[in-house]
Amino acid sequence: MDTSDGTTPGLDLEPAARQIRELIGAVDDRQLAGPTPCPDYSVRELLGHILGLTVAFRDAAHKTSGPTTDTPPTAALPVLPEDWRTALPPLLDELVAAWRSPDALEGMTRAGGVELPGQVAGLVARNELVVHGWDLARSTGQEFRADEASLRSSETLLAPGDDDRSGPDAIFGPPVPVPGDAPLVDRVIALSGRRPDWRPGG
Repeated sequence: MDTSDGTTPGLDLEPAARQIRELIGAVDDRQLAGPTPCPDYSVRELLGHILGLTVAFRDAAHKTSGPTTDTPPTAALPVLPEDWRTALPPLLDELVAAWRSPDALEGMTRAGGVELPGQVAGLVARNELVVHGWDLARSTGQEFRADEASLRSSETLLAPGDDDRSGPDAIFGPPVPVPGDAPLVDRVIALSGRRPDWRPGG
């Protein structure tokens, strides 16, 4: 499994984080109340969730225990701070830097109130950026450009296994059927339980 960009011994989240940075720069305030592929989230709440998971997985890389790593993402609807446009980019930089450390991949950590191996937590963090980056792009009418390494990582992580994805605590819904020759990004999004053809109001 590829976990490095070839120049650092840790996990490279920069391509997925860069996509989020580019997307948030083009979000119009009038779009914040719009729908997203996440049924319970408007664009405002999706952005609040992205900000929250960025902090949580940054702290998970540092093995920091506390509210940021112990609180399940379903505990409450995310609140988007007023300064999100200036707050989120440096937090994404901190997230990327944290997972470039080889120490982040060692031992156990916590994220969303769940204990898991550091290496798995890093891959989950990258997947969250990929999937929610797609959510944000699709919700705000922007182009989604994920790198192949991040998409391949998500495809492996989201591949159906023994986990139950039908219960109320499931992070993603059951996979959506797509043709076997569908583009990689569509296959990944379908594995996350989303319709690749989702559009606002569609």
